[in-house]
Amino acid sequence: MSWEETYNSWVNYPELDAELKKELEAIKNNPEKKEEAFYAPMEFGTAGMRGVIGAGINRMNIYTVRQATEGLARFMDTLDSTIKQRGVAISFDSRHHSEDFAHQAARVLGAHGIPSFVFESLRPTPELSFTVRHLKTYAGIMITASHNPKQYNGYKIYGEDGGQMPPKESDLITKYVRQATDLFAIKVADEQQLKAKNMLKIIGDDVDRAYLAEVDQITINRPLVKEEGKTLKLIFTPLHGTGAMLGEKALKQAGFTNFTMVKEQATADPEFSTVVKPNPEFPEAFDLAIKHGKQEDADLLIAVDPDADRLGVAVRQPSGEYQLLTGNQIAALMLNYILKARKEAGSLPANAAAVKSIVSSEFATTIAQHYNVKMINVLTGFKFIAEQIKHFEESGSQTFMFGFEESYGYLIRPFVRDKDAIQSLVMLAEVAADYKRRNMNLYDGLQELFEKYGYYAEKTIPLTFDGIDGPEKISHLMTKFREAAPTEFAGVKVTATADFQASKKKTAAGEVSTIDLPKSNVLKYYLADGSWIAVRPSGTEPKIKFYIGTQAAKQADASAKRTAFEKALQQFAAE
Repeated sequence: MSWEETYNSWVNYPELDAELKKELEAIKNNPEKKEEAFYAPMEFGTAGMRGVIGAGINRMNIYTVRQATEGLARFMDTLDSTIKQRGVAISFDSRHHSEDFAHQAARVLGAHGIPSFVFESLRPTPELSFTVRHLKTYAGIMITASHNPKQYNGYKIYGEDGGQMPPKESDLITKYVRQATDLFAIKVADEQQLKAKNMLKIIGDDVDRAYLAEVDQITINRPLVKEEGKTLKLIFTPLHGTGAMLGEKALKQAGFTNFTMVKEQATADPEFSTVVKPNPEFPEAFDLAIKHGKQEDADLLIAVDPDADRLGVAVRQPSGEYQLLTGNQIAALMLNYILKARKEAGSLPANAAAVKSIVSSEFATTIAQHYNVKMINVLTGFKFIAEQIKHFEESGSQTFMFGFEESYGYLIRPFVRDKDAIQSLVMLAEVAADYKRRNMNLYDGLQELFEKYGYYAEKTIPLTFDGIDGPEKISHLMTKFREAAPTEFAGVKVTATADFQASKKKTAAGEVSTIDLPKSNVLKYYLADGSWIAVRPSGTEPKIKFYIGTQAAKQADASAKRTAFEKALQQFAAE
């Protein structure tokens, strides 16, 4: 059907949700808005789906959530009955309709005879990952739009290892999702009947306690935490999301008692009324924390995003102002401390390994090499880090120490198979305590690492293309970077180009080698001065991202290179 016909089928559906019906009536004379909501189905890919909340096949609503769950259910119908009966764990964040979407998913599963385990109230994404493993369910569903603005919601599917569903299974689920074309025909079971039959179980405190018991093992140097945990002054904000309850409990459990929660942001709020973007990558997310930090003379400020899988930090300087650190810098500080502390404690395995994404800093690689620890690069997406952990466990080849992505996501221990801001909160507090014992802060520690290993400067530049023609513009840019491949950036020659979609790396001299990673729409340029530049479309947002990584003996030189490359990239993209 055309988008007009699809719109009419929705607005004329007699049992349409009343709120969605009202929304459709409001745009009946606005063809642009109608087309945007109905021109194509919401894309369901390896990372699930994420989009604006509202009426339409290209929006997050109860019908598209049912469709996504129907795809999962039909796939599970093909499995052995004992596997199917292991069921699905479901959690949700603080966004509009998240709880309803979670229960809609459970009702669709129930109609297929698949048990579900639904949290009593909002819980973090990493706890959902843990729950799949803890309850031994076959899959997990997380209703969240992570760090996106308030207009968004999303839907992620996790596999039995606690990582996001692997590509093979994900592709099959996607096939079944696309086959469920009649959204209004998808069956949903009665929730009370499901509960009476024990097919829908409400979970909560028991899982929290099990998760926190694992988090308790994060601490490496307990005497250090006991000594400094009462004096380290920390401001913590969950940014109106899921991190409030578990974050506070995890800090106290570890021995950090001298912290304050930003009260205005401690309660769940789908409007995120105190922040424009609930994203710790953005300085504005720290405005209230900085206000409280100055009042209380806090050593550091830590913010986690609404589903508590990303973490950002700001450090008090001698001037009283706060300096934000990047995701790459936070990762370098944590990795260095973990390896140093484990080595001092005699618990650093000989086969230790860390894992990072191909667009993350090489700063961490240099640190890992100093401790004779292997650094493994994977594609962007924490599921690829989870796959490496699974491989380590099955083969016994390596022992996982740390995993991270530049986008403020970190994992310390693999009882979770996704980025985990609760784990990171506890670990970063311990790192800060270690520096405090030396009369230093995290920023001082970062400078110390730069002095030792060289200066690294990185930047991620997102370009957003909203609307119907957004995907086409992004595709055009990627084609341009391939077909008119740059030979230099800001006067620095490209020595090699890696095309992860073609699985080929080609040097400027014409030598070609194979990239041993899954195919992905990513380009990475290696430059003559040791710098690198990468280009990739986002898998969850209408964006194309440019990544820049530089290094130099002096901080000013690394920063100057980064600025020059940024200008060259933007100029090339605009031509």
